[in-house]
Amino acid sequence: MEGADGACQPAGHLLGRARKAMTLTTFESLGLHPVLCRTLAKLELVTPTPIQAGAIPALLEGRDLMGLAQTGTGKTAAFALPVIQQLMAIGLPPSARSARALILAPTRELASQIAVTLRNYVRETHLKVQVVVGGASIGMQAKKMERGTDILVATPGRLIDLIERKAVRIDEVRYLVLDEADQMLDLGFIHVLRRIAKMVPADRQTLLFSATMPALISQLATAFLRNPLRVEVTPPGRTADRVTQHVHFVSQREKLERIVSLLSADTEHLSLVFARTKHGCERLMTQLVAAGFKAESIHGNKSQGQRERAIAGFRSGETRVLVATDVAARGIDIPGVTHVYNFELPDVADNYVHRIGRTARAGKAGAAVTLCSPHEMHLLSAIEKLTNQQMPIAGGTRPSYSESRSARAEEDGRQAAARQNRGPRRDGAGHGHGAGAGRPARGKPDGAGK
Repeated sequence: MEGADGACQPAGHLLGRARKAMTLTTFESLGLHPVLCRTLAKLELVTPTPIQAGAIPALLEGRDLMGLAQTGTGKTAAFALPVIQQLMAIGLPPSARSARALILAPTRELASQIAVTLRNYVRETHLKVQVVVGGASIGMQAKKMERGTDILVATPGRLIDLIERKAVRIDEVRYLVLDEADQMLDLGFIHVLRRIAKMVPADRQTLLFSATMPALISQLATAFLRNPLRVEVTPPGRTADRVTQHVHFVSQREKLERIVSLLSADTEHLSLVFARTKHGCERLMTQLVAAGFKAESIHGNKSQGQRERAIAGFRSGETRVLVATDVAARGIDIPGVTHVYNFELPDVADNYVHRIGRTARAGKAGAAVTLCSPHEMHLLSAIEKLTNQQMPIAGGTRPSYSESRSARAEEDGRQAAARQNRGPRRDGAGHGHGAGAGRPARGKPDGAGK
């Protein structure tokens, strides 16, 4: 869980008042309640990370905040602990079907992870935490919300579903947190977020956290936040310091053989393998199982239960290889992951940073290995431009511009022919905001099942 990375970490770049916070080296010095400090000590969280030191004092004063931080920097604790402390002072129980604090996350996995972390933090308080996400029984979630909750963690689509059923009210929300805001925008949630913003009270404290700062995030911050403090740790595009990165240049046909060879080098590793689409993810997992690996997959077509079981097996070590899409893997925090493999490069360069951030957790080292075919060279170039570094070559020869351009044209033609052969879609074109509303065509990037 992200809150569990509270060990001392190298200081990043801090802006504004966050510079002064560097002198605050204990949670007590940040102004946290003794009950919370005692809980953190039991969880072996002793030294605040830079994002925690920069954010917590300001949030306890009631300031709005925009935090720019990569995953793995301890931001869950940075927003959760001040919110919990302020909720502890409220003596009355929440109203029926309402929530006092609303935390929005882009994916089921991240929402569930945040909820687990929060429940660890509130274990010695009277506060209740509920989570509502797609892929699980909406009726059961509505029942759990009948008596209201202090903190509600939700994915935007499922929250709207429950609001429309009148099973959840957010008109009493005092604290609103948007976590991984850039990912929510990537998933097309901008209109849902604006709709939610109109439903929550104007008199609230709002916190926005994002790993990157595209123009839409600036617009979102302007609409949601009032005179926010900005805290930035780890400049956008910077990759994890303890991750070694290498690229293998191979043809698309050679990729399976190469990934099998790499995974076979040490079968005791916990390896996270990324594919671009749901269909490709499932196909690769099946191929790896056939090759003798203990492998599972997670993507948007899997139910919440299937995804949770796959992650639990991976966390325990029963499954050694987890094949995932970007959407499904966002927010996974398993300290034992030693290797991240990019079987296919992401369409969005920022996602590469998030992918390799799944390893080198909690102070450990990790390795990121990319398999790049000639037609993906433009994607690799975008990643190298973002990270301001050329990836070291572990195998093969870097294709020339003309080779990569020719390969890309050939791949575009192959995909167009495949689409034509499939004919018209028969699964419905709509993609509603609720989980399971419509299913993307075979081979499309994973954007469902939020």
